[in-house]
Amino acid sequence: MLNLSSENDKYKNKYRVSSVRLTGWDYGSNALYYITICTENRLHYLGEIISEQVVNEDYSETQNIASLQKTPIGEIAYNNWLEIPNHFSFVELDEFVIMPNHIHGILYINKPGKVDWQINKFGLQSQNLASVLRGYKASVKTYATTNNIEFGWQARYYDHIIRNEKEYLNIRSYIVNNPEQWLLNGDNEDNLYKP
Repeated sequence: MLNLSSENDKYKNKYRVSSVRLTGWDYGSNALYYITICTENRLHYLGEIISEQVVNEDYSETQNIASLQKTPIGEIAYNNWLEIPNHFSFVELDEFVIMPNHIHGILYINKPGKVDWQINKFGLQSQNLASVLRGYKASVKTYATTNNIEFGWQARYYDHIIRNEKEYLNIRSYIVNNPEQWLLNGDNEDNLYKP
């Protein structure tokens, strides 16, 4: 077993970045998780936000709608996100959005038969949030590498365990409105919603 205190003493906290995961939480347990994954150096690998005019069905009103004009790797990022439940049967997708340099999404880990609690630990993990996101990020990066597309992910990701309906509704609304906010506020790191 890894003794973190001796590792931190050994390197005087110079090389190890503290975990942003919730201490004592089982990231393979049933919960809704709000996720943000950023591209390397926040470069706009995934596309650009554009404003499109959409006419309603009876042609009585037009509306400007912000959406992502995806690059080829943005299209792969989108499609591979939709494929997550095919590789991890215990994951259900909720709202998500692909942005020029990040992804926001809500993942529901649903393991009806899960009864044991295993706290998050350092090292290789499986059947939990970290393994899902590692698989997703690897699938997009592998496609980019195989097809000679310049692309990279930021090493880490942001997660938040959604604990109540109010939080869920606020996060869901934020995700849906993210392209519009991008047009209003630009590419601003402060626009990344952190409940």
